[in-house]
Amino acid sequence: MGEDSTSAVTLVVASAGTGLVLLVFANVVTTVAPTISELGGGTAGETWALGGMSLGLATMLLSLGAVADDHGRRRVFLFSSVALAAASVLAAIASGIGVFVAARVLQGGAGAGIVASSLGTIGHAFPDGPARTRATGVWGAAVGAGTALGPLIGAALASIGGWRAGYWFQAAAAASLVPAGLLLVETRAASARRVDLAGATLFGSAMACLLAGLTLGRADWGRLSTIAALVASGILLAGFVAVEQRREEPMIELSLFRRPLFLASESGALFVGLAIVAVVSFLPTFLQRALHDSTLTSAWILALFSVTGTIVAFQGRRLPDSLDSGRRVALGFLCGAIGLAASSGLSPHSGWVRLAPGLILLGAGYGLTNASLGRLAVESVPLGRAGMGSGANNTARYVGGAAGVAVVAALLAAGDNRQGAAGLAHGWNLASAVAAVLCLIGAGTALACRRLTLIQPAPAPANRADLCVDPPGPSPRSGA
Repeated sequence: MGEDSTSAVTLVVASAGTGLVLLVFANVVTTVAPTISELGGGTAGETWALGGMSLGLATMLLSLGAVADDHGRRRVFLFSSVALAAASVLAAIASGIGVFVAARVLQGGAGAGIVASSLGTIGHAFPDGPARTRATGVWGAAVGAGTALGPLIGAALASIGGWRAGYWFQAAAAASLVPAGLLLVETRAASARRVDLAGATLFGSAMACLLAGLTLGRADWGRLSTIAALVASGILLAGFVAVEQRREEPMIELSLFRRPLFLASESGALFVGLAIVAVVSFLPTFLQRALHDSTLTSAWILALFSVTGTIVAFQGRRLPDSLDSGRRVALGFLCGAIGLAASSGLSPHSGWVRLAPGLILLGAGYGLTNASLGRLAVESVPLGRAGMGSGANNTARYVGGAAGVAVVAALLAAGDNRQGAAGLAHGWNLASAVAAVLCLIGAGTALACRRLTLIQPAPAPANRADLCVDPPGPSPRSGA
């Protein structure tokens, strides 16, 4: 294959992999009620079913991104695809809520390898400039497409063959990534670092405790187990920083946090999770419980948001080059804030038409930020470390999402205690207003980081020869 066709195949396969992970992530939103009804577990089971994949993603993204950079992005993509298929089968055959939640956590860990290696592969295949802008726009569109299709496919298959049908579909789709992944060119850093087991263990444990604490906190923030998990997370994270400062070849270079571009990437992803992902995660539940829409109807209403996000992310390449990544992120957050404000003020008598304009605006902001953050994640780290950049960026997104979901859950619960559907509507309106403010803070942070970028000298560009490349084939060459 020529260079152009190889790059095109890379973009299609890597974007499809990321889209599938988001599809798997979003599928449970519209099928959690029948799942819990059959498997049991009550409110706690529902909370863990919704948050289990986030736990796996946040725990493994940074570690697997670093492993992909050092030991082969195609290798990690292939291994993770097989793992995602196996975890999906486990979810489909689960006989109890504990097994199902474990399967969702494993799906998250496998999905982390696919997402981190995919964006790293795209970063290598497309040099900086318009080509990378177009490529990361397609990748961002895949994120939106997966978010759109997950609830729809889950709801449609559940109506035909029950909630388990969706997980069988996920298993088949993940298995199909394996032959597609063999078409990828193997890429990795020319000088592979040793696997940072201590750093990976400490960081993964810290994220696991943090996500567990945020999930437990939705039921009771004063519970001893909640407090213990959050305190343990802080201690483990401090240990991770101490270890990384002493290592000659750390999993993540802490000096990156002095780079404005890296700060823009991380803070942008964090606020996307805190504001947009958190609110949208509860949209189907709100529609079904407060506005009394069916599962399938709520999935179609959610599609207004996600389809718009897909279109805007894909068409973002048409924006003028003078609108750099920082400004695009800020514009996306501003659009999201307006959309969230327009989505508030609802009552139990509001119909989907009342909600539609706000969801479309919110989707547009989500699509623009996704495409822009994808590019920032790649360009904010040294060449050869795109997988680590992707892992760090997406870790911030899912940690932000978990924290945001905890806040939204608390606001909705407070509203529900007032008076049924009317109380839920009140909680939704309050959550939308809080999320809108967070979007404005995200926009301001993006612009502040951009100003710092303009006054701080950029590091010398790396040479593409710093990368080790293998040809596509059935088995990646081992070693660095």
